[in-house]
Amino acid sequence: MLPTFKQAFRFIGLCSIPAAGFGLLLTASLYLYLSPKLPSVETLKTVKFQTPLRVYSQDLLLIGEFGEKRRTPIEFKDIPLLFVQAMLAAEDDAFYSHIGVDFNGLIRAALELATTGSIQTGGSTITMQLARNFFLTREQSFTRKFNEILLALRIEDELSKDEIFQLYANKIYLGNRAYGVEAAALTYYGRTISNLTLAELAMIAGLPKAPSTFNPIINPDRAISRRDWILRRMVKLGFISLTQYEDAKNSPSTAQYHGPMIAYNAPYVAEDARLAALTTLGPAAQTDGYVVITTVDSKLQIHADQALRKGLRDYDLRHGYRGPEAHIKNAQEWRATLLNTPVAGILEPAIITAVTGDSLTINTQSQDGLLLTKEDTDGLADLRLLISENSRSAPVQNLTEVFTPGDLIRIGYEQDKIYLAQLPQAQAALVSLDPETGAIRALVGGFDFYQSHFNRVTQAQRQPGSNFKPFIYTAALEHGMSPATIINDAPVVFDNGSAEEAWRPENNSGEFYGPTRLRKALYLSRNLVSIRILRSVGINSALNTINKFGFDRKAFPRDLSLALGTHALTPLQIATGYATFANGGYKIEPYLIERIENQEGDVVFQTQHPMVCRHCELTAEVKKTEIAGEKASPEKNLLADDARTEKPSDQITDPTQDNPVTRRSKVKDIVASRPAAARIVEPRIAYLIDSMLKDVIIRGTGTKAQALKRTDIAGKTGTTNGPRDAWFSGYNPDLVTTVWLGFDDNKLLGKREFGGSAALPIWIDYMAAALADKPVKRRPQPDGLVSVKIDPETGKRAGPTTTNAIFELFLQENVPMVDDTLAMPSTPGSRPPPLPEDIF
Repeated sequence: MLPTFKQAFRFIGLCSIPAAGFGLLLTASLYLYLSPKLPSVETLKTVKFQTPLRVYSQDLLLIGEFGEKRRTPIEFKDIPLLFVQAMLAAEDDAFYSHIGVDFNGLIRAALELATTGSIQTGGSTITMQLARNFFLTREQSFTRKFNEILLALRIEDELSKDEIFQLYANKIYLGNRAYGVEAAALTYYGRTISNLTLAELAMIAGLPKAPSTFNPIINPDRAISRRDWILRRMVKLGFISLTQYEDAKNSPSTAQYHGPMIAYNAPYVAEDARLAALTTLGPAAQTDGYVVITTVDSKLQIHADQALRKGLRDYDLRHGYRGPEAHIKNAQEWRATLLNTPVAGILEPAIITAVTGDSLTINTQSQDGLLLTKEDTDGLADLRLLISENSRSAPVQNLTEVFTPGDLIRIGYEQDKIYLAQLPQAQAALVSLDPETGAIRALVGGFDFYQSHFNRVTQAQRQPGSNFKPFIYTAALEHGMSPATIINDAPVVFDNGSAEEAWRPENNSGEFYGPTRLRKALYLSRNLVSIRILRSVGINSALNTINKFGFDRKAFPRDLSLALGTHALTPLQIATGYATFANGGYKIEPYLIERIENQEGDVVFQTQHPMVCRHCELTAEVKKTEIAGEKASPEKNLLADDARTEKPSDQITDPTQDNPVTRRSKVKDIVASRPAAARIVEPRIAYLIDSMLKDVIIRGTGTKAQALKRTDIAGKTGTTNGPRDAWFSGYNPDLVTTVWLGFDDNKLLGKREFGGSAALPIWIDYMAAALADKPVKRRPQPDGLVSVKIDPETGKRAGPTTTNAIFELFLQENVPMVDDTLAMPSTPGSRPPPLPEDIF
């Protein structure tokens, strides 16, 4: 007899009780087994996203970014509501109502597992995805899914819905190295997520499901299909109107790859800052969202880049055109060649498509059919070909003799005018420091970082030549010589045992000029005088002086070639030494990093490099005088008070209040806690050297710098044998800058190339812009110096009959005397009546 329906129902019910009990028992067992092994959700409250290292200039412009993952964490309040709704429509429309688990979705996934042996749709909520992304793998298994459920429930119990969504929005991978929605907005659209349209927001919301498949750059059609589906879902859920839907649906895809939002690209600076951060913080520097604030001024950095590139271009023009960079025969390959040839510095690649006697037709990466004529294009009208470093051809009359269609050339732009260019083979370096603090304000290690990562400012060891002479002359003044000391500029031979090995140093001109005053020998860069100075002072004594400037005396040669700058040094080392001349005798240390902040804006590193503290010496001198029972002069008291209230040159002043880095920064005014720079050159000696280096500009090898029309600049040229290296180091009280130009492989520069022709023009272009808004500063003359008239031929005190007398400065104890004539102190208020010969 067939059982009745009631009996069958009872039978099923009785059977389901043990099944349910078994299921409950199994669930409880799994919970007890898995729960203790689950990670703590508490870690989510203090999570640190893997965020790249960002490098900023002193004026808080982004100049570099480093890290495998591109991420910019964002708070929930800054995420547009339309994006939240788009994400809910795409991933979890019940997010704000469920407890972290969508049971309908799980049942669907369980049925798929039972029927197919694998999970196809997953049924994961946003909370479950968050749990998987933070704590679990993507393995498709029942155990992992159960762990995911348990973690989701825990997360929902400890975090609010908005906190969960914020973590999810910052964690998810969205393709092209972009992690998090803000990074995705910047990567695909070059704008922050708050500035995206509805269509763009929906496009990004479609990426979590499959970042590669729905990538709008790689697969625009599939990305648009996914976007439109999300938009339809948003209409169905009541998030947007039909009008909004139609407008967004009809919007074309505008996604394209955007690199980091670099305000100004300074790769040599950024790379040095990255290496310093790694040294300070270890590998976490590039993953934990640190912010490095450098000392570089972005405006000065721009001027430095422009000056260096112009200087190399001018050097190329003086020596001639080397010809096209390459030749591509197949016209079908021209476009691909252009797209695969990077811009170098500011020089763009171009392919010649047609040539006439006086014009070129070219294609560039952005424009086809561009006409360059001799009349309108710099570099074509007077085109000359390189023959050697010392010669070039006559002007090219017919361009077809040099160019053919398919040639790859370079062009540049200057004030909207095109010029013919070529990639320079010579290289250059420029570094600019604040002489009061050592802060690096601009640094350019070569023509183009992406051509060569070699930083010639810090890594290139080159002979400085005469650029090194001021350090030898400092030793001379410290050992009793004066600017008026007479040294014979005459031939000298140092015999090493054979005529072939004998050293016969010469001046650059090849001539000798006889007895010469120390001052004149420096501003005219007389080699023989420098050698005799070193021989008189003694190598050991000179090395002691050199060591004070921070140079390693053990590395220098112990012979007289030391006077001619034969020991190789980096431009940064030279600039650091010249900073002592610029600041009046203090030893500073160059540095690039001002501070490093973590993601919360806390300062984890702050520079403690010494800085010049003038009031320290003045105050100590006043106190010393008072302790001795004397009264300090009103002038010294006033100077000490002024120095104490003077604002340090690198004190932080919140340059941009609305910059996020500035807003969050908790930097304290620690300038006062920085150690005082040590005085290494006596004030009077420093003043004399500065005076002599000013004469290099006024009447010596650096007269081109008079174009700046400033009376507070000083410096020294340098040229090595060959010549192979060209230098100029110069300064005013605000900046000290060193420029080097040469070939990496030590090739000859050309017989007419010197520090004054190759390096000095770069220095002038940079300093003209860097000092444009800075007033001329007069250096106060220290006590203990006197100015007297001398005979320039003998260096002795001028007599009544001397007709060509000039004034010279002397240490008070070193004044040359004629009979019983008194010296003329130069300190105001203590000057005796002038001598008749000084008036007439």
